[in-house]
Amino acid sequence: MQSQPNIITQRMGRGKIRDRRSRSLGTKLTIQEERELARAAEANGKSASEWARDVLLREARRTDDAVFTELVATRMLLVNLIKPLILGEKVSPTWITEAMTMVRKEKHRAAQDVMQQYTQDAGKE
Repeated sequence: MQSQPNIITQRMGRGKIRDRRSRSLGTKLTIQEERELARAAEANGKSASEWARDVLLREARRTDDAVFTELVATRMLLVNLIKPLILGEKVSPTWITEAMTMVRKEKHRAAQDVMQQYTQDAGKE
């Protein structure tokens, strides 16, 4: 029994509590698009609205943007290449291959770090 009538949560079996959904977001679809989305929802064992909500929220929360990640990777490669060139050092093909391998391995983490820095800086403003 709830002591407050205005509480904004509701119980969902096995003691789970979630915020009550009170907002709606709509879009217009063609018949073919509606069928396609319904098939995707069914394949995931969900209702169309539950599936659509999950997909929309997943996309809204996604932080791994491929273009941004590749931009960070390009920056990493350039920064690593410019230093030895400025110092007058010769850059061997082996060194470039190793640098590219390192960038390939580290680019996702580096992109997340850069995005986190932007997010933290935006919160300070």
